[in-house]
Amino acid sequence: MVTINGGRLLDDLRALRAMGAAGMGGTGVVRPAFSEMDMTARRWLAGRYEEAGLTAQIDGVGNVLGRSPNPGPALLIGSHSDTQPTGGWLDGALGVVYGLEVVRALAEDPATAHLAVDAVSWQDEESRFYGCMGSRSFCGEFPATVEADLKDKDGVALADALEQAGLADTPRLAAGDRDYLGFLEAHIEQGPHLEQDGRRIGIVESIVGLGGMVFEFSGQQNHAGTTMMAGRKDASAALYALANGINEEFPKVAGARSVWTMGRVVLSPGAPSIVPGRAELELQFRDVDPAILDKFEAVAHGLVEQINSRGGATVAAKPSRVRISPAHMDPGFQQHLSQAAELHAPGHWAAMPSGAFHDAGVVCGVMPCAMLFIPSIGGISHDFAEDSHDEDIVLGCEVLASGAASILRAAGGAAT
Repeated sequence: MVTINGGRLLDDLRALRAMGAAGMGGTGVVRPAFSEMDMTARRWLAGRYEEAGLTAQIDGVGNVLGRSPNPGPALLIGSHSDTQPTGGWLDGALGVVYGLEVVRALAEDPATAHLAVDAVSWQDEESRFYGCMGSRSFCGEFPATVEADLKDKDGVALADALEQAGLADTPRLAAGDRDYLGFLEAHIEQGPHLEQDGRRIGIVESIVGLGGMVFEFSGQQNHAGTTMMAGRKDASAALYALANGINEEFPKVAGARSVWTMGRVVLSPGAPSIVPGRAELELQFRDVDPAILDKFEAVAHGLVEQINSRGGATVAAKPSRVRISPAHMDPGFQQHLSQAAELHAPGHWAAMPSGAFHDAGVVCGVMPCAMLFIPSIGGISHDFAEDSHDEDIVLGCEVLASGAASILRAAGGAAT
């Protein structure tokens, strides 16, 4: 059993939280990718990697990597340290500091000091410019044709952000630079299931796939008082009909943990005395089964056909994003983490899917991956109120450290 230093772990998490701290409760953080606070945090992390005996570098897209001096195939452990525009202190940061603490804990135990563990903080998982940009770059999935035109929501070009961060001419890391056994990522659950079920650890089986559609409604803008109902071509009425149809029909084809969200609506011109002539609705849906994602899309297209057959406003549908396929975690790695969970939290862990996307969903395309969750208080994330109990934070790192040592030993890293 690997012994971590829980106090040191919590101190480092709190130190990282201070870089961009926001909100009234002390748990909020504003540290978007390439912001001044983000780069401050990355330089701080590189220093912590060096203190832990790793060779640290910040690459040309902002990834921070600490490399072990130990020989043999290495296990890569980490997550991301950038945040949502109004984010919490543990989303991503938990897994980053876990990676650092696992390195230190293994190095301090003579029985595991020879094992090779690299630690990483990926850049821009939260999509200021490009979702999971750092891990995609590392895995060869960030083409120059895409990069050239990237801007954030405020119109800042990625090229300018890289220049300001001092990274414009910095080499970029690649998965092939080192022989890796695989990648482990720990994360808060960002949902209510572990807490509701009385579990303290979740071992991720799969990361859900994600699809999205945008619906554009075309009608006739007109006076709200003089245009009779029977003669209207009301874009908003068509939008509400489609939204209601989605909520009625999707449950008929959904899986046990399917989710869908209509989180963006635009009515034009958006005045109470005008019948809207145009509208837009954006839909997102997630599940671990690609067949269910296909069914959701087919149902949505069927509803569009029904609305268009009624007369009045019409609707056109198109994809809002490239479909993300479900990502399945490595069964062998899952077994090692499950055994570690049973060792440290007997009977209080569960295998589960991830409803949120993570860097491991990218990295699993080039090497075996596994994920570990700890409970989120109230299931809250992507909000200043995001938090987890200290004892769960420490326990999660203990499980990850023991699982990492088990994987490395099974791969031939046992002391001779």
